[in-house]
Amino acid sequence: MANSGDRKEKMTYAKAGVDIDLKSKGISALVQKLNRVKRDRWKPIDLSGHFTGLIDFGDYALSLCTDGVGTKLIIAESMGDWSTVGIDCVAMNVNDTICVGAEPIAFVDYIAVDKPSPEILAQIGEGLQKGAEIANMTIVGGEVAVMPEIISGLDLTGTCLGVVKKKNIITGKNCKPGDVIIGLPSTGIHSNGLTLARKIFEETGIDYGDFLEKLGRTIGEELLVPTRIYVNEILAALRRFKVHGMVNVTGGGFRNFLRLKEGLGFSIDKNMKAQPIFEILQELGSVDDEEMYQTFNMGLGFAIIVPKKSGKSVIDFLGKDAKIIGQLNDSGVVSIPSLDLKYDRY
Repeated sequence: MANSGDRKEKMTYAKAGVDIDLKSKGISALVQKLNRVKRDRWKPIDLSGHFTGLIDFGDYALSLCTDGVGTKLIIAESMGDWSTVGIDCVAMNVNDTICVGAEPIAFVDYIAVDKPSPEILAQIGEGLQKGAEIANMTIVGGEVAVMPEIISGLDLTGTCLGVVKKKNIITGKNCKPGDVIIGLPSTGIHSNGLTLARKIFEETGIDYGDFLEKLGRTIGEELLVPTRIYVNEILAALRRFKVHGMVNVTGGGFRNFLRLKEGLGFSIDKNMKAQPIFEILQELGSVDDEEMYQTFNMGLGFAIIVPKKSGKSVIDFLGKDAKIIGQLNDSGVVSIPSLDLKYDRY
């Protein structure tokens, strides 16, 4: 995508209210205080900075992660349609779970509300069930907390339990220069960067109910398209091929590649085709390419890293929407040469 020029003040995630650098510092401050480590049975397996946590369970490891839907819920409220955000909640968790080779097996949801609405909760349940079916996973429980003095509206999060044989754990440690990156497309904006997207539409006076010819639907309908769940195709690929690493392209955009292995570099020279929503956001908000690729997935939802010799076979197995988008090097940064972009660790 091209830079959008200087017609007006450029929008950024920080200006929209989400400072990712400050968030990173906040997370570091939190983690520094979490020094209790179980050292007998069921001790943690060190995966600092990865997409999910692992617990030693004999011949197996249990994977545990948690995530939510974020401010996509504001759009659901505005559109009066809560039927898909449950899919997002499941997707945000199971897509992290599979990054270490773990199979999602169980899920619990947590819904905090100021006032419970049976109609809204039923719609959310519809999406949660659909997401669980797609991921071939069971929802074993959950919680609805009514907290009018704390919550204004509704928040939806979930926690996923997965399992993997310890010998099959994929951490990224085997990634090396020369490996290729295989990309799988997103379904659009997924459930990240919505604070910036909403701010752009609000400041330009565009309503979620407005129909845009370029999208073929309303803004709200586009933003509510649920996050793609990659579980079944990825787990099938893992049973057949040697995979060195996997990346769920969520919050932080293309910087997520740097979570795999320190010192490793990722050159992405063939981007996935970004859906029209990203071009619209960049144009309306005068957002720089640098900001776009560290905030949104830009059409790339999930990435698999494999040895170069098996790249074509993996592509053929995954299907026509997968493609090789780059390769690994020893630069220590994520680079997109066509846009002259480079990202290092926070």
